[in-house]
Order: sequence, then C-alpha cells, then structure tokens
Amino acid sequence: MSWPALVGLVVVTLAVAGCTSPGATPRAGDGDASPAAPPGGTPRWRACPEAAEEIAGRRGPDMRYECARISVPRRWGDDGRAATAGPGSGETFEIALLRARSMKQRDRIGSLVVNPGGPGGSGVDTAVHLSLGAQFGGLPATVTERFDIVGFDPRGVSRSSPVECVSDAELDDSFGYDPDPESAAAFDGLVALNQRIGRSCGTRYGDQLPLYGTEQAARDMDAVRAAVGDEKLTYLGYSYGSLLGAVYAQLYPQRVRAFVFDGAVDPRQGVVAASESQARGFERAFDNFVRWCADHADRCPVAPDARAAVTSAIDRARVSPVRGADGREATSGWVFYAVVSSLYTEQGWQELARAVDRLADGDPADVFRLADAYTGRRPDGAYSNLFDANLAINCADEDEKPSRQRVRELQSRWRGTYPLFGPALAVGMLTCVEWPGRPDPYPTGRADGAPPILVVGTTGDPATPYEQTPALAGMLGVGRVLTWDGEGHTAYPQTACVTEAVDAYLVDLTVPREGLRCPAR
Repeated sequence: MSWPALVGLVVVTLAVAGCTSPGATPRAGDGDASPAAPPGGTPRWRACPEAAEEIAGRRGPDMRYECARISVPRRWGDDGRAATAGPGSGETFEIALLRARSMKQRDRIGSLVVNPGGPGGSGVDTAVHLSLGAQFGGLPATVTERFDIVGFDPRGVSRSSPVECVSDAELDDSFGYDPDPESAAAFDGLVALNQRIGRSCGTRYGDQLPLYGTEQAARDMDAVRAAVGDEKLTYLGYSYGSLLGAVYAQLYPQRVRAFVFDGAVDPRQGVVAASESQARGFERAFDNFVRWCADHADRCPVAPDARAAVTSAIDRARVSPVRGADGREATSGWVFYAVVSSLYTEQGWQELARAVDRLADGDPADVFRLADAYTGRRPDGAYSNLFDANLAINCADEDEKPSRQRVRELQSRWRGTYPLFGPALAVGMLTCVEWPGRPDPYPTGRADGAPPILVVGTTGDPATPYEQTPALAGMLGVGRVLTWDGEGHTAYPQTACVTEAVDAYLVDLTVPREGLRCPAR
C-alpha cells in the first residue's frame, strides 16, 4: 500500500489504533538541526532535500525542501499567550516544520498546512508525500503550483519534543494481544498491561501530560500560520486532523481562509460513542469486503465465505499461532491488525484475502506485512513514537472514563452486534481508563465568523464512519459536505470528482454545491 492509503489514525489507541503515511519516521532528535525560533519569532529555514529522500525515498519533481523549528509555549492561556501559572508555564516545546515549494510556482496564494491524522501522525512526513506528484498519490499540480506545502509535527509527535514512554516490547504485547480477551484472566492481563504503560508515562511526564491535548496543539497551529507569514490559514486535515482543524476554527474563526477536513471526526462524541461508531464502521467495511470476495472469487482465494475464513484464522491463532521464519508468532492480535490495515483502502481487500490464505498454508509473512504497515513496526522490531503520542493526546482530550466493569459489559454486548470489531473497540477504552494524566478537553461548538469549511466524507470509511461528516459540518455551523460513494479511509485526491471540487475550493474559494456526491470511480 502507498500514500494516501494509510492516512489517518483510529480514535482509540492500542486496542485499535491506525495508520498514517507509510514513510519512515525518524527517531526522536532527527531532522532539522537549526535553532528553534522563539515564540513569535521568524523561523530560520534551511535547505533539507535529504528529508524527502529519508522519508519517501525520492523527491517531488521540481520541488525544493526547507526545514525549520519554532518554539511555542508548553501551555497557552485562553488569551492565546503563554500561560503564567500552572504546569508547563514559562517552558517551551519545539515544533518541527517542513516546506515543499515547487520551482514552477506561479501566482502564489500562500501555504497549505497539512496534517495526516492520528493523533500522532507526522505532518512533516505528510508534506513530503503530498509533494511527490499525482503519479505517487500526491497533490495535483493545480495545488502545488499555487501553494507551499507545509507540514508540522504537532507537539509530542516525532521531531517535535516527542513523547516517549512506551517500550517496543509493550507495543508488541499490545498489538499481539487477543483482540477479544473473553476469560477474566485474559481481560485482567490486558488491564495490567495498560497499567504498566500508564505508570511508565506518568512517572516520566507527571503533571505535563495534559499539555499534549488537542486545544494546545491547535494554538500551536496559529504559531505555524504566523511563522509561514500568512494572514489567514489554508489547511488540509485528514481524520484526526479534522478535529485539530475544527478546534482551530472555533478558536480563530477570523483567521480561516479555506479548510478541508477529509475523514471527519465528530468532536462531540464521548469515548464510548466514538468507539461504538468505529466498531460499526469497521464492521460495515468488512461486510463490503466479504461481498466483494463472493462476487470476485477469481481474485479472492478465501471465497465464498470470507468472514468465516478470517474468523477461523483469528480463532486458530489464539491456540496455535503460526511462527514466521524469524521466530515471530502470528498471534490473534497480529492477524486482527492485518484485517484492520487492509480495510483502509479497497485495494487492500485482495491483499487480505491472500494473506489469510497463505496463513492457512503456514506462511504468516503477508499477515505481518499488513499489520506492520498499520502499526509502523520496523523490521528490527522498533517503533516510532506514534503510539506514545497517540496515547498522550487521546487521553488528554478525553474527560470520560468508563469503569472497567462498564468496558467489560460493552465488550460482551458489542460482540453480539459487531462480532469482529466490537470487542476490540470496547477493550481499547482501557488505555485511557488506566491513564494517570488529568484531562484537558477541547471545545465543541460553532465556528461563527469563519468562511465555509469543506467536510469530505467517504460512505465506506471504516475509521471515521460517514455519519460523522454531517455531524461535524453541522456542529461548526459553516460546514459544507462533499460525499464520496467509495471505500476506504479518506478521499482526496483519489478520484477526479473529489479532486476537482477540493482544488477549486482551495485555489479559488469555490464552495461545492450543497449535496454534491461523487461516484466510487
């Protein structure tokens, strides 16, 4: 799979988390080495063509790459200035930026700031991938020749003062764990794992944990706007990036030029509602895969009953996991995440069918390839800090903490309603249940004073189900819905209809007509 197939992260982490662009994410400390500009200062940009090579293995045609860093207050006050009291006051985070500028640029409009979702995805990586050109799934020349493409790693993510408190072994244990731990002992084992992770992060960051929430990151985004010299912000946010952008639009409605949210998150959903929404979305996408298999048996080796084949593969892995050539075991968790990974794009369906078929023959290589593309696990078993950041941000945002008993009840109930994904989404709530940090919830209201904001939804989206698209548009009060009758997570720039509508909006501020629907292909 390639960008933008694996863009965006699922809302609930570790039990079901998700994917961003598959480019390599440098370890903490890598990236731009120039000093960070102080809060409100002008960044010092330096040429960094090596960044594109490291992230994507290539550079975009006729593209120049520059990197910089800015400093932001660790804690912003409600007035948009550095807080003078409380945890983090007087201290700063460093935010990494990358700018891709076409050498064919003409009639420059400004910067298009991008975020891939997560939370925990790297905007620096995303800017590189989007700069590669349409032939590699990037942005069309219509956009790249009018805008600088600017990515930033949000606070706590990758190169921006990264959160690092979950070990590679703990991540392996989390992803490999039974997605539906039915026995009391198995459930308690997952609770204990999440408690260990919570203690580790609490010990390391203490009262700083709430500083990684979305509202603080949205205020950082206004510092990014100022750093690139734009009076008003033009923004493209995928998945969780829609939530980040929605919070910005509420805080700074007069500074919005054009915002595109692709794969919308409904900010008003609590953790239980959000988890059930995703269970419903993944189950619906899996049903679509099952129907595709039945209709395309020549391309689906697990036809005619793909659901039975996948369910049986997970059940067998619980008692007798297949061991790979390197000794790694394809436990039920890894098989489950291979399924999740494949549902992010319709092209992944055939890969899933092949992986399950080969697993039955004793070869888990394709299962691991799919699962590792999703989790970002490297061949040496190391991870980036994506899931450390995902935990810190999600749990800072969430002020609803269901009890363990409530989680257990939902696990049982959702097993009947969403048999493959319901239990995993239920137990996924344990991560924030066992989290030590105080919450810092973001605002959920209208963006009065902002211009129309384009909210793009895909009817077959598993991770941000389509129902959240009109919900977000309605909450903001200025949202305009664009629907893609397609499969997978996010839509732009995958089809001509969606691409033309979004491009016209970004470049000319032409808002698509109300109710516009784009065909699958």
